[in-house]
Amino acid sequence: MAAHVLVVDDEQTVRSVVSDYLRRDGIRVTEVDNGRRALEAVANDRPDVVVLDVMLPEVNGFEVLAEIRSNQDLPVIMLTARTSETDRVAGLDLGADDYVVKPFSPRELAARVRSVLRRSGVGTAGEVLEVGRFCVDEPARELSVGGNVVDTTPREFELFAYMAKNSGRAFSRSELLRAVWKSSAEWQDPSTVTVHVRRLRRKIEHDPENPDHLSTVWGVGYRFDP
Repeated sequence: MAAHVLVVDDEQTVRSVVSDYLRRDGIRVTEVDNGRRALEAVANDRPDVVVLDVMLPEVNGFEVLAEIRSNQDLPVIMLTARTSETDRVAGLDLGADDYVVKPFSPRELAARVRSVLRRSGVGTAGEVLEVGRFCVDEPARELSVGGNVVDTTPREFELFAYMAKNSGRAFSRSELLRAVWKSSAEWQDPSTVTVHVRRLRRKIEHDPENPDHLSTVWGVGYRFDP
């Protein structure tokens, strides 16, 4: 299965930016906005890595980290606006695996998350993902539905794999261009995404005109529902 990262920050903008960068790498992301919900998510969702802000409502980041360390060896990257060396040392002494100070580069943070995942033995690529009747075999670059292999182009496979790893989330065409094509609407026509979704529907849907899985979300874009 895809690596799973829990992002904990009380600022919606920060959570969204961090999560978008991680999802581009095929990482599944859960977002919460306070320390109490963070502890609940750790217990119930079992993430592979936690990106944890220090200044949180209800239960602060240091308390969350201490509680995590009292129960398990879960990798934690601290994220904070504090620049005091004392705070950084406190976080590392409590067992944080890394410490990132705001403002930060989302690309750098995503790289640090990937590094922690590698060290902990959790892969973000080369996986076999099963969702409902669908199987995405990344090493073989093969998509099957109900046990039957579907003939896809490389880009169709990448598009389906990305949406399958983020089942239930609606993506705009611009988001899919950035994540799958590594491009943007400034350089590539967003209708490229529309064409590829249409082709995939013909290959995986019982009724391509009334899709059950690759749905259109009006005013947003597309969503995969297994």
